[in-house]
Parts: sequence; structure tokens; C-alpha cells
Amino acid sequence: MNPEMNTKTVQEILVDVDKCTGCRACEMACSAFHSNPKFSSINPAKARIRVVSNELTDEYVPVFAGNHTKSGCDGRHVYTIDGRTYSECSFCRASCPTRDYFIEPDSHLPLKCDMCESTPPLKQPWCVEVCGEGALVYSKREVKREEPSAAALGQIESGLQALMKQHGMEAVIARLKQIGREK
Repeated sequence: MNPEMNTKTVQEILVDVDKCTGCRACEMACSAFHSNPKFSSINPAKARIRVVSNELTDEYVPVFAGNHTKSGCDGRHVYTIDGRTYSECSFCRASCPTRDYFIEPDSHLPLKCDMCESTPPLKQPWCVEVCGEGALVYSKREVKREEPSAAALGQIESGLQALMKQHGMEAVIARLKQIGREK
């Protein structure tokens, strides 16, 4: 088996909360990039990053939009890191009904960070590009793929059988080969 087939590229934005000054340039850049057409407006309520802040204690935590959840959590734990206190919500990436973070204000649809996907691809997401304090750092790394579980293999098999029934084995194999060449 090809060794590169055993790894996948993970893109992430690393956050150093000690460097964040709460300037919110990341929010502005994100909302401008995702406006339609691109860069036509700035509306931080449409950003896929939010700087959760407590100005009284000078605490700023950049948080990226993650998956949508239909219900809010009931845990309200408090964490102390390097002498600073953060609520559990400060680190939560979910769009949920208990707060308005990461819900698009016009459509009320959940938002999720897409690392500023574009064609051609950007060197790094816009929020990282505009962060003058270095609180946001773009990272790309290779990680070993997890072996699929028996249940996942069963789902793959069922999906392939359905595709072969609908399109024929030759078409499915040809498309898989094409996808393999694109990677």
C-alpha cells in the first residue's frame, strides 16, 4: 500500500490567548472574505471566528466556528489557565441555541470555519494573515489515518454496492481511479 495513503493533512489554526489583544481584526477579515461578493462588506456577526472577551479582566479568546448542535450544553464549568479564569463557553466552537455565536444573522443558518477555502488556495486563512500580534498561527501537518471500524467498512461496502447498482462497476472504478489521481 502507498505510504501517503496512510496519512492525511490536518489544517488547523493555533491560538495563543496570551498574545490576543482583542483587536478583532480576525473577525473583520473573516466577515469580509465570506461576504458576497468577497470583500464587499464587513459584518463581524457573519464571521466564523469570534473573540470572546472579558474587558474587565483583559481576557480575549479567539474561537473558531465548529459543528452545529441542536441543543445547548448544561455544563458551565470554569477553567483556570495560567492564573486566568475562563468559562466553558469561551472555548466552545459549536453554534447552539444558547448563544448567538456562529449563527448567520440573515438566514439563521449555522456557520463553520472553512479555513478560507478558495480557488486558487490561499497560503493561510485571512484571520491569520491579519493577526498583527501573532495570536493566530496556521499549521498544516500530516497525521496517520485511523483504521476504519467494522461499522465504517460496512457503510463503505453498502455505499459502493449502491453506486455499482446504479452506475455499474466500471463507472465506479473509473471514478475512484480519477479521484486517486487528483489527490
